[in-house]
Amino acid sequence: MLGLKSGLIKIRGDKCWRDLSCMDYHYETQPVPNPMSYYLHRSPWWFHRFETLSNHFIELIMPFFTFMGRRMCLISGAIQILFQVVLIISGNLSFLNWLTIVPSLACFDDASLAFMFWSSGGAKKTVLKIQEETTAGHTPEPTKGMLIRRVVNISLGILIGFLSVPVVMNLISSRQVMNTSFDPLRIVNTYGAFGSITKERTEVIIQGTVASDPKDPSAVWEEYQFFCKPGDLYRRPCVISPYHYRLDWLMWFAAFQTYEQNEWVIHLAGRLLSNDSTVLSLMDHNPFEGRANPRWVRGEHYIYKFSRPRSTSAAQGKWWIRKRIGPYFPPVDLEGLRGYFQSRNWPHPHVPGHRS
Repeated sequence: MLGLKSGLIKIRGDKCWRDLSCMDYHYETQPVPNPMSYYLHRSPWWFHRFETLSNHFIELIMPFFTFMGRRMCLISGAIQILFQVVLIISGNLSFLNWLTIVPSLACFDDASLAFMFWSSGGAKKTVLKIQEETTAGHTPEPTKGMLIRRVVNISLGILIGFLSVPVVMNLISSRQVMNTSFDPLRIVNTYGAFGSITKERTEVIIQGTVASDPKDPSAVWEEYQFFCKPGDLYRRPCVISPYHYRLDWLMWFAAFQTYEQNEWVIHLAGRLLSNDSTVLSLMDHNPFEGRANPRWVRGEHYIYKFSRPRSTSAAQGKWWIRKRIGPYFPPVDLEGLRGYFQSRNWPHPHVPGHRS
């Protein structure tokens, strides 16, 4: 069901999924690329088309194999797990792919997994014997505990079935939405990934300066570095899956929107101006560590692209090349942010040794 939801949202979403060109962009523009993303991005065009077709087959066709008998169910489970492993290798998609592997394990029955629990009596033979007896109708009289468990299982199935009605209606709707919860308990939800693909990677680079005048051409602006999101052109993309750097992920979303749509970015700037240790613990490099706090912080907007192998940039050790778009948010200081924070009922950042 997870794969089917993702497959449908793709077919109904970005046209690049229909013209098979989405993988031309995905590796470079996904939230947090890893080192393999760099090399996979440079694959031939025909390989990217093959990847997209394979994605459609696995997400739109393979889920139905689950209901086509034991052998087809086993094949479906194996392919789904292999697909998730490929996604893990090709990008840092957090714990998403690891969680998706879990329901795929249900495709494997006891007989197929018996080799993992081999015993002197032969676990596989025992399982097969039980299955043969069940098929022949030779089942033991259910105990009280078995009956209670059966009632609980049926009740839970009815509850999930009832709560899943809006999810299924959304699934078959031409106006399908993704990543939405339909009940207050959040037991069932609709899911979908990468219904649209960004064609250019934009990044917000946060910079600070100790200069008194941010408009002074001689002001030196120094960059903050996040743990994993692209910033330093010479830093190799990281490997973190299944770990999840939430701030890095949120910065990816902020980069293709505006700071007005992501006011938390200004809140982040205020915390950096006050050298807030909690916020700085979420970042890899603070250029003002052990020095005076920055007087101004700004956000700059850049287009990032992977450098080309064997190019001059790559020879210099650059994994990325970038081009400035313009300002993302203007230079701000603590005093200038006071009214902004008050209007939103945010506590004003406090600088140790000063009154705020």
